[in-house]
Amino acid sequence: MTIKLELLRHLPKTNKKNNPPLLFIHGAFSGAWCWEEYFLPYCAAQGYPAYAVSLRGHGRSEGTLWSASLADYVEDVVSTIAQLGQLPVLIGHSMGGMVVQKYLQQYPALAAVLMNSVPPTGLSCSLFYMAGREPLLLQQLALMQWVSPLFATQDTMRRALFSEDMPREKLDHYFSHLQGESVRIQWDLMGLDLPMRWPRPRLNMLVLGAEKDAFFPPSVMRFIARTYHADCHIFDNMAHAMMLENRWQVAADALLAWLEKK
Repeated sequence: MTIKLELLRHLPKTNKKNNPPLLFIHGAFSGAWCWEEYFLPYCAAQGYPAYAVSLRGHGRSEGTLWSASLADYVEDVVSTIAQLGQLPVLIGHSMGGMVVQKYLQQYPALAAVLMNSVPPTGLSCSLFYMAGREPLLLQQLALMQWVSPLFATQDTMRRALFSEDMPREKLDHYFSHLQGESVRIQWDLMGLDLPMRWPRPRLNMLVLGAEKDAFFPPSVMRFIARTYHADCHIFDNMAHAMMLENRWQVAADALLAWLEKK
């Protein structure tokens, strides 16, 4: 059965450079909306056709959420690329970064960018890291996943995703978009369906990390870069949800500058 997926797009007024399309893939508890805030219009203004898909069960996409697997999310990317009609640069954030890694095991892309991504070893490293650094935050996030998103508070969300200077009105806006996440995907990310160890993608890859990421510290991002022989850039004073941070343009400019060089 075909699942109708939400696909947001911002197209440049002209594409004289014949720039490739950019396909953005969101992380857990989120949707295509997180790219709509800044990255899609900004990348389009710089001459790139910019798209963002809501994976099944997310945003306004159809599909059952709780049982969705990593393989299902990869299938969503495959069907979205078929709609585009040409290979894109894939850009995945957090869980979306793992979706990109799994996609690349079987399918082609022009290039790939992993932003504060789940590493090929899965979520175990993040759980150990948070258990030592932020045990109460880890507990709240576990309740949010396994019981209800209603357990999330704005303070929990800020500590998990954003820098301390995130304005309250923006937190209110982002908090209103919060949603549940697949139960199955958590098991996949813990080890049920991780990438093979670890094929080097035959394409250019960039890894972007954040100094203040509560889930994946810079050392994990450097590990991903070494694993895939990728370029790597770590941003100072940046938290996990870099596409929504106050300094989002720093990350966007780094991504676009890298693309221009490739």
